[in-house]
Amino acid sequence: MKRQYEPRIKSEEADLLMDAILTLKNREECYRFFEDVCTINEIRAIAQRLQVAQMLREKRTYIDIADTTGASTATISRVNRALNYGSDGYKIIFERLDKMEKEKSKSKIQK
Repeated sequence: MKRQYEPRIKSEEADLLMDAILTLKNREECYRFFEDVCTINEIRAIAQRLQVAQMLREKRTYIDIADTTGASTATISRVNRALNYGSDGYKIIFERLDKMEKEKSKSKIQK
């Protein structure tokens, strides 16, 4: 049975943020919004964590991940903990990204 998800950061302000993100329609709109809302370093940190998560899924070593991404072992460990014991956010994203990649490959073959 799937567990009920209760966000730890739930608030009216967080709901507004999540709803705002859900309105974005393409990559350009995402860049525009996140560049307005976040600092460049915050965006880079989030992108780095996503790259670390992808590499952990590929069973890469901490040393390889640290060398490739510049992430600290503490960051890698935190991402690994989220992958294994978190709220399944990474899992949702990677399943959808994998599906998008398969659909892209399929459409290239059909052309």
